[in-house]
Amino acid sequence: MLPALLLITQNSVSIGSLQHLIPIAIAILLTIAFIHYSKNNLSEKQKSKAIQYLGWFVSLTLVVFHSYRMLFDNYDFKEDLPLYLCSLMAMLIPIFTYYRKYWMFEILAFWIIGGTLQAVLTPDITTGFPSFDYFRYWVVHLGLLSVIFYFIFVFEMKPKLKSVFKSFLALQVYVVLMMAVNYLLDANYFYLNEKPKSASILDYFGEWPYYILVGQLIIIPLFLLIYLPFYLLDRRKKSLSK
Repeated sequence: MLPALLLITQNSVSIGSLQHLIPIAIAILLTIAFIHYSKNNLSEKQKSKAIQYLGWFVSLTLVVFHSYRMLFDNYDFKEDLPLYLCSLMAMLIPIFTYYRKYWMFEILAFWIIGGTLQAVLTPDITTGFPSFDYFRYWVVHLGLLSVIFYFIFVFEMKPKLKSVFKSFLALQVYVVLMMAVNYLLDANYFYLNEKPKSASILDYFGEWPYYILVGQLIIIPLFLLIYLPFYLLDRRKKSLSK
């Protein structure tokens, strides 16, 4: 019998399984290679085109998945619309990769590193390899992380302290919109009415509505923690320049 770490589940993806770890390992290697090649071999125009292609790949994967579900599966508008934060970002990521606006980066850097990374560490995939949903999940979440790290290391974009609060305020706008959508559709987008059925960090925050309140309380500390390496690196550069 394989140890639990190496256990492969056919019907769902268990945390620590090969179906969980292998896509992450592949994405890390590909992202490092992509960033290294772009920095050392591509012109500025080619760098922009390369990340636009990745952004479109992530977005089109999601569009094709939802189109397929609508045509051939029991698509439920109360649960399946691409309105969860990571899916919504995947739909909009081509806009960011094309315009490369700093205010977009300020918001997405914290949303992707803080939210998408959590989804990578605790995957919510009901059907494992080789299902379409399995590939959609990893392309979207790992693709978003690759995009934001590309902007950090290739285009050298860095968030500022005020970016923490901009991203937090933008998240509140998203929450209000999802509350309205949930009310109209009797849905549970962004898990505002019920926690996800799979294991997640929300399991440590109590039951509804306490996990929402606790989640809100830790968002700014979490965003500050994400900002800390950028702050320390900036201070180091300033001290070395003196």
